[in-house]
Amino acid sequence: MSRERLKGLIEHWIEHNEEHRARFLEEAEEAERLGLEAISERLRRAAESLGEASKWLREALEGFDQ
Repeated sequence: MSRERLKGLIEHWIEHNEEHRARFLEEAEEAERLGLEAISERLRRAAESLGEASKWLREALEGFDQ
């Protein structure tokens, strides 16, 4: 695998994570409206985890500039 291909994959993963993160938060709000508090909380935690994963992936991207 080339450096550029790996960099592209990481960028793709970040974008993909952020799309899922946004969707999880939307569905957490819907679950809350439906009175499904425990489900809402777990969706929010999943969204938070994806945000954390994206943070690590962004830091990995910084390695290409060094």
